Amino acid sequence: LGSTYTTLISVVSSKVTGVVRSLTSPPLSSSSPGRALSSLSATRRGLPQEKMSENGMVSRAKVLTIDTMNPTVKKVEYAVRGPIVQRAVELERELSEGMKKPFAEVIKANIGDAHAMGQQPITFFRQVLALCSYPELLNDSTFPEDAKSRAHRILQSCGGNSMGSYSASQGIDSVRQDVARYIERRDGGVPCDPDDIYLTTGASDGIVTMLKLLVCGEGAARTGVMISIPQYPLYSAALAELGAVQINYYLNEETCWSLDIGELQRALDEARQYCNPRALCIINPGNPTGQVQSRECIEDVIRFAAKERLFLMADEVYQDNVYAEGCQFHSFKKVLFEMGPEYSNTVELASFHSTSKCYMGECGFRGGYMEIINMDDEVKAQLTKLVSVRLCPPVPGQALMDLVVNPPQPGEPSYDNFIKERTATLSALAQKAKLTEQVLNTVQGISCNPVQGAMYSFPRITIPEKAIKEATDKGQQPDMFYCMKMLEETGICLVPGSGFGQKDGTYHFRMTILPPNDKLQILLNKVKEFHQRFTQQYS
Repeated sequence: LGSTYTTLISVVSSKVTGVVRSLTSPPLSSSSPGRALSSLSATRRGLPQEKMSENGMVSRAKVLTIDTMNPTVKKVEYAVRGPIVQRAVELERELSEGMKKPFAEVIKANIGDAHAMGQQPITFFRQVLALCSYPELLNDSTFPEDAKSRAHRILQSCGGNSMGSYSASQGIDSVRQDVARYIERRDGGVPCDPDDIYLTTGASDGIVTMLKLLVCGEGAARTGVMISIPQYPLYSAALAELGAVQINYYLNEETCWSLDIGELQRALDEARQYCNPRALCIINPGNPTGQVQSRECIEDVIRFAAKERLFLMADEVYQDNVYAEGCQFHSFKKVLFEMGPEYSNTVELASFHSTSKCYMGECGFRGGYMEIINMDDEVKAQLTKLVSVRLCPPVPGQALMDLVVNPPQPGEPSYDNFIKERTATLSALAQKAKLTEQVLNTVQGISCNPVQGAMYSFPRITIPEKAIKEATDKGQQPDMFYCMKMLEETGICLVPGSGFGQKDGTYHFRMTILPPNDKLQILLNKVKEFHQRFTQQYS
């Protein structure tokens, strides 16, 4: 029995050894499937590669590499914080370390970050937020009574009377009610249901959420979304991440970046040959172009959306930033309902607002809302489910949104100072918009349309052929080359127009109008001097 057992163990051991050898050794036949598999790199087979380190230890390569990561993420680009901004941060560090530069500071005119540019916060807003953050201050007599009353109301709407608690996923009920009343006042009494309001983490969160609902299909049935060119890069970045099809329609620079229905039709007809257009995005007032749409234009857009069965997305975060004489903000919802039941009962619309722009400039609090109109009930239930995944928007941002839509009223202690600060901020922005246009238009080779609204100018620049060739040789867009040279020589950080989209053969940059008057004047003079020097160098 012992002999038989020993023989059996030997046979089994031999079989196992053979199996292991067959799994670990290269097959002898070059035509076998094993040979074909072993010829593939470990990366291509989705396996981590092993490397020999200097100390003789075997180290495994990363599971997540540039080759194995989500491919749609690699397609995402966001010019507002792209390579030129990264270089600006490096220059700031080099200056702080004592390195000599042809400038004393970096001026970041690339982004609409109002408070970073020196705009002062609204006192009442900060008082209430301070009271909500540290309720012990409610006993402090230096705070006005209306600020205390507002803080009490907000805290009573929070779980445990604390702004540190989660809220409902759709947002705090009392805040959504205040948003609804604000919209009704803004739109001349057009009804607004608080249940159609979703509080968001800035407007961007709402925009991306709506795009997630809209995108579906494969191949020629894949969702296409119409966006303006020039556009705010959030849209192209979100569409790239979602794998949707971007459909470009071009604003008319010759008529102050106006929107033409014929251009919308052209873009739509061409897109239907390769995708399924389902949504039309509008930014009003415009970013980066600063135009304010007329009521007639909005009516035309609504008719177009109704005729072509498109979901409308209205980005209205700059609705208080209107400067040009004869221009006025009209909300898409107000115009939609004033056009009658033929449109108000059928056209699907989502509109967006934020605490980040206008006279508030409170970008860091990430407050915002979206209102949905005529959404299918079953889709609305899915929307509510989707937003619940991220639990809730930041509660301090919700509190701030409440203050924006329900500011101090006449007769309350804080009213006069609130109106004074609000008016001063908007008046200063209007003056700076005019100054920017005037100075840039004195420079040969720069043409700037009137900044009717929002916070940016988007001037067209002439780049000499010699500079275009040098940029091409370096693998850069000509306006990126231009802006990077400006940054290195002057310390001014702008965003090249290619980051927003532009017609072939045209070049632009986006510049915020937010810096204080003295710094803005310095910035504009430096831009003027640089362009003259650049043109002379490459002529």
